[in-house]
Amino acid sequence: MDTKKPKIFRMKAALYTKFQGPVTIETVTDPKPVIGGVVLKVGATGLCRSDWHGWMGHDTDIQLPHIPGHELAGTVIELGSGITKFKIGDRVTVPFVSGCGRCEQCNSGNQQVCDHQFQPGFTHWGSFAEYVGIHYADTNLVHLPDEISFETAASLGCRFITSFRAVAHQAKTTGGNWLAVHGCGGVGLSAIMIAEALGAQVIAVDIDDSKLTFAKTIGAHYTINGGKENVVEAVKEISNGGVHVSVDALGSKTTCFNSIDNLRKRGKHIQVGLMAGNDYLPEIPMHLVVANELEIIGSHGMQAHAYPEMMNMIKSGKLQPEKLIGELISLEEATNLLPKMNEFQGVGVKVINRF
Repeated sequence: MDTKKPKIFRMKAALYTKFQGPVTIETVTDPKPVIGGVVLKVGATGLCRSDWHGWMGHDTDIQLPHIPGHELAGTVIELGSGITKFKIGDRVTVPFVSGCGRCEQCNSGNQQVCDHQFQPGFTHWGSFAEYVGIHYADTNLVHLPDEISFETAASLGCRFITSFRAVAHQAKTTGGNWLAVHGCGGVGLSAIMIAEALGAQVIAVDIDDSKLTFAKTIGAHYTINGGKENVVEAVKEISNGGVHVSVDALGSKTTCFNSIDNLRKRGKHIQVGLMAGNDYLPEIPMHLVVANELEIIGSHGMQAHAYPEMMNMIKSGKLQPEKLIGELISLEEATNLLPKMNEFQGVGVKVINRF
């Protein structure tokens, strides 16, 4: 494979110049590697609802004009000074939150909440482009095994790794746990697959029967259509009194409330879906949190150093994230689909692999 960067100074990218405005294909200046950073030739990048939140103007880190895209995999084509762990030609992926490696949070191993974090597609231009610059590369890049395609790796970058940490590390899910997932988009489907692989009895909740049907093929043992049933009552009936772990994978006032309300005593609510816009301040049944000693836990990405456990489960076939890819699309198609992400069209995740 020829990984040498073409001797051009302009690249194709999807860009918007105002929030909630048109997303267009433009020719812009190539990224240059910063000290401690690299430039990647993008092999694939996911289209995520978080990109929609950014386009809506919900993320104060974004400065216009902006190139979105934060779930990515590609090939190292340029190195900044100080890089010791990677070389040109390496196939890599990266968590959507990249830690600086020096702050209090990073020193404790929690790069996912770094005080000076780099987020492609939010704090800086992202991966809806032919090339993308990555900061703090030695701390955050992850070598990509040959068995894992760029498309599969791109689907990991936000939704799958966030779900893995939420279910495996934050919730500490074990065999025999009852676990409910509210919302069967990319995050929710990932959580379902991971929870089932860890031995949990999984209940999937959504208002789209096609998504619930698909959820059963990748690990859900029971499904509930929230548009037709009382979610909390149905979850408690199925799980004999409430679940041990409940994940709000969507991020709405309704799913957040239901996820807490359907817990059994001493259960854990894991908030993964972003609470933004009209859902920024949800109502929480705090009386239940106190009386039943419930835990409310946030989960935001996953550190690069935590990837090996997940990667080994993928290589062994215990996790099969490629099954969650619903559609492979072009960069041009993404410009039309990004503004529609809140319509929840289609099943599975969409990945851009044609630039």
